[in-house]
Amino acid sequence: MTMSVDERTPMSTIASPLRNLAWLAGALATSVAVVVGAVLAVIFAATVVVVGFIGSALFGLAAFAFRGRKVAKAPADDGLIEARNVGGHSWVAYGWNERS
Repeated sequence: MTMSVDERTPMSTIASPLRNLAWLAGALATSVAVVVGAVLAVIFAATVVVVGFIGSALFGLAAFAFRGRKVAKAPADDGLIEARNVGGHSWVAYGWNERS
């Protein structure tokens, strides 16, 4: 019984060029994935920072807006009466009959 060359040669020796090529392709794919992941991480971090800046600016503008909405009270003066607009050209005055 004679054996052919293919039966005596181990499979690892026959598949060696393909195995090396697959190893190189795997290493290349891994390095590309690492680079893409690092770039995406930097982009995500920059996005979080920009959203934080925009949120803080919006919060600051809202604080200024609410601060401006507070009604300032004028100091009491005996020579002044209080009048309020009740719609259109109609005004109502308070305290004018209590003046002496």
